[in-house]
Amino acid sequence: MSLRALRTLVAIAQYGSFARAADVVCLTQSAVSLHVRSLEEDFNAQLFDRSKRVPVLTDAGHLAVQRAQEILALYDGIAAELGEGGELTGRLRLGAIQTALAGALPAALASLHQQHPRLRVLVSAGMSAELAIRLDAGELDAAVTTEPVKPYPTGLVSTPLYQEGFWIIAPAALAPDEGLDGLKGRALLQSQPFIRFDRRAWAGRTIDSELKRQRLRVQTDMELDSQEAIIQMVASGLGVAVVPLASLQRCQREGLHCLPFGEPQLCRRVVLLEREDRPAGRMAMALAQVIRSHSDAPILE
Repeated sequence: MSLRALRTLVAIAQYGSFARAADVVCLTQSAVSLHVRSLEEDFNAQLFDRSKRVPVLTDAGHLAVQRAQEILALYDGIAAELGEGGELTGRLRLGAIQTALAGALPAALASLHQQHPRLRVLVSAGMSAELAIRLDAGELDAAVTTEPVKPYPTGLVSTPLYQEGFWIIAPAALAPDEGLDGLKGRALLQSQPFIRFDRRAWAGRTIDSELKRQRLRVQTDMELDSQEAIIQMVASGLGVAVVPLASLQRCQREGLHCLPFGEPQLCRRVVLLEREDRPAGRMAMALAQVIRSHSDAPILE
């Protein structure tokens, strides 16, 4: 029995097919089949019912997957436990949303590296919903995401980090010197081309729900998944938008006018998302602390 074979078994259970699991664990489908046969020989039990078109876990298979998850969680936590004297060692596979990557995360990671130079943090970007799925599948140890909104995988827990407000942003040319009020904000959204936050993202769906609640009809000219790209489009005078911001400094540097969106202002929480078994343990706790210390946004407890 090998740890790699156990990871293959867990991947099959999570993704529902040998072919998809092969992609996830970077093996050929024949190698995945060999791993399964090897485990069945070791356990002297049939793990999959192969009489159906798609192999289905047997009762023994379900038990094997459960025990495999426990064994892998223990193994992955060894490095963190060995560093309990103070310094953290090992590897942390971290996912992060774009706003965190453009905000507090880089400085937080630099600080974490100074404190724990033997800790490797492997970072990948994605939307919150995508990162939650990857976390649930065991591809990530933790993820900096927005607070989950349905639908999202069960069995995930979150640690609050900071809060972001949602803001209407508009080019200076569209806003008089005396500033914007709520009525003018509604008029801007309904009269100007609207640059929409991608509705596949949790933030985009949140914005869409609030627009519907306020019965605001917008003329969508673009739908983008990058907050930075949206800000640049607005700064170029191509329309108005609604974006979540931890700080207004970025928009103020571009000369944009900002107005709270929502009645009262809509806010979202940014959290550190983990599985219930918390495979990252002390590493994730240390990361949460440094992110909070480097955030300009309101800190959440």
